[in-house]
Amino acid sequence: MITFLLSIVLLIVGYFTYSKVVERIFGINDENKTPAYTHQDGLDYMPMPWWKGTLIQLLNIAGLGPIYGAIAGALYGPVAFIWIVVGCIFAGAVHDYFSGMLSLRHKGAQFPTLVGRYLGNGIKVVVNIVSIILMVLVAAAFTAGPAHLISSLAPISFSMALVLIFAYFFIAAVLPINRIIGRIYPIFGAILIFMAVSIGGALLFMDNPIPNLTLENLHPGDLPIWPLLMVTISCGAISGFHSTQSPIIARTLKKESEGRKVFYGAMIGEGIIALIWAAAGMTFFNGTVGLQEALAAGGPGEVVNTISISLLGTVGGLLAIIGVIILPITTGDTALRSSRMMLTELLENRFKVSGSKGIILATLPVTLATIYLTTIDYSFLWRYVGASNQIVAAIMLWTATMYLLEKGKFHWICGIPAIFMTGVVTTYIFYAPEGFALAYGTSLAIGATLTLLVTLWYAYKIRTVKPQIDSDAHKVA
Repeated sequence: MITFLLSIVLLIVGYFTYSKVVERIFGINDENKTPAYTHQDGLDYMPMPWWKGTLIQLLNIAGLGPIYGAIAGALYGPVAFIWIVVGCIFAGAVHDYFSGMLSLRHKGAQFPTLVGRYLGNGIKVVVNIVSIILMVLVAAAFTAGPAHLISSLAPISFSMALVLIFAYFFIAAVLPINRIIGRIYPIFGAILIFMAVSIGGALLFMDNPIPNLTLENLHPGDLPIWPLLMVTISCGAISGFHSTQSPIIARTLKKESEGRKVFYGAMIGEGIIALIWAAAGMTFFNGTVGLQEALAAGGPGEVVNTISISLLGTVGGLLAIIGVIILPITTGDTALRSSRMMLTELLENRFKVSGSKGIILATLPVTLATIYLTTIDYSFLWRYVGASNQIVAAIMLWTATMYLLEKGKFHWICGIPAIFMTGVVTTYIFYAPEGFALAYGTSLAIGATLTLLVTLWYAYKIRTVKPQIDSDAHKVA
């Protein structure tokens, strides 16, 4: 239990200390007018209060991610706590802050546009494809489950439930952000926090103690910690999906100093949620073996349902239904919204298509692709979500690194986690079943070699890039 409580304290301390270091290095300037004012369009660019933006950001980046992923990561034992804390403070929250603030500094630009600016147009083309695929995968993975549950609770078929969900997705993706997302998502974000805090409080009074730190790998299937844990627990530690969501809120900030609370703060909140559910997974079922049996019997949805009802009774049952239905749906619709925004930028730049016609043309393809993928097995989808997710995370960190290098700032704050995540994704691609499925030792060797090559490229950039003065930034008291 001490490890669990200390981990939560460290995350909170990380927000009040390290986030200020990150903000100082980036260099904010509240005299700069934000895109919410300079590009106000009544659709995506609209000023909103920072507290509302924080709750929406938390809901957008979280959903069921820090619940399902943390429960799966709990199979490794308390070592998962280390990854969540270290990953969140030094990688995930930094990643989210820079993805949001760089978007804000570049007129609310989407992630692929930022990549093109700092890593080159060749990488931008790849990232456009990978990012949109990731959005579609996330939306599909977070749709089938709620549709099944709705059909079991109401007198409608699974197909009809899918139709209703996707009708909502389409409407939410094309309506102004203040119509649905700005009004009800802060409420759902608060419910997500309440759900996690309630579970965390109940865990403290269980007969089974929350296990304390051990570096031993407790996975019943004897799967290696590196790099699988870092891909299994993405939401709650570091997730590339967040870099696609941050521009949604970057287009609503009233001033630059709100970025630390919205982007870094929401990620710390997600880290705490992940800690709570990881602790619940490894404690409620009396160890990782019991948790694996529960996951095999009913999947993560049933695990969440069992824990919620057992610890919180009727309220827990209601929260579980809200969690399994509403939270994934709210992640799915913002995934489609961000993919619509990416395609809109592409259509405007390449084909000069804009306005309502561009919005509809950009929304329909991703919606139809998502509908098709909901017919595919969930576990298959989720494996590819994990892989593409962390590839995007590594690319975003390298984008932020090149930005800082170009501005003559302390680039190591992004460069070190970028190297780390490069090692994660290169090793994972060659080891994982959905990748090349090579032997573990071979995958480690290839991953290390590729990471070394990327690090040498980084060293070359450090020597050759000539820093420019950042005229947009200064420290705001």
